[in-house]
Amino acid sequence: MQTSAVSEPSLDCVVRQDFLGVPIDCLTLAQTIAEIDRAIQSRECLQHVCINVAKFVAMRKNKELEQDVRTSDIISADGMGIVWAARLVGVGVPERVPGIDLMEGVLRLCASKGYRPYLLGATPDVLKASSVNIQRRFPQLELAGLQHGYFTADQEAKVIAAIRDSGADCLFIGMPTPRKERLLARFRGDLCVPFIMGVGGAFDVFAGEVHRAPPFVQNMGLEWLFRTVQEPLRLGPRYLTTNAVFAGIMTKALALRFLLNKGISQ
Repeated sequence: MQTSAVSEPSLDCVVRQDFLGVPIDCLTLAQTIAEIDRAIQSRECLQHVCINVAKFVAMRKNKELEQDVRTSDIISADGMGIVWAARLVGVGVPERVPGIDLMEGVLRLCASKGYRPYLLGATPDVLKASSVNIQRRFPQLELAGLQHGYFTADQEAKVIAAIRDSGADCLFIGMPTPRKERLLARFRGDLCVPFIMGVGGAFDVFAGEVHRAPPFVQNMGLEWLFRTVQEPLRLGPRYLTTNAVFAGIMTKALALRFLLNKGISQ
């Protein structure tokens, strides 16, 4: 199977701004869903990615992840830490667009308009439970297909062909970094799916394996802490490290901004 070159993002209506070297599209959740609807109707290839603190920090060392973000068509601010920090340096992020909320919104869109999503990733049991709960929540929804994430490199081309042949309107990928990025880098042009989105651990949430933080905890920017309590060994070291690095980056950026503004005012 021949791979195709990844085209540069071309959404004229997206308000893209630079946040300390990382592009962010300043769209609301509703505007993002509207863009996805437009892409599916026109069969235009649209890839979405969310930026949170962990991904912001990881991009600085992971070139595959950085390339995946920069070549995505819509880049949303996920964590409240990103939203607050971006606003502090003058980036007009209107609101947080959590990946799980966006996935839910797109599933609702699919159910109402007859679009067919494909679910890729997670373990077989989690994927099955997730699909059952999704279809229970959206009875009118028709899934284009399911594929767990535990397939070998030799099976990748076969999996991609199955997704393409399913005629799916959107693809939700619940696979870890950098495997997801490597898969999309090789096969994005062969998928022929209008909307593609990495959903992290969303399948675990839909399956009931992981619980989301209450809204007030999310609004306080502490959803990462709520998740860490549920998975301390896996997430604790990662969040503590990335949050500390991010705090250092922001401290330097704000100090430089203060000095520049002070110099201009003088």
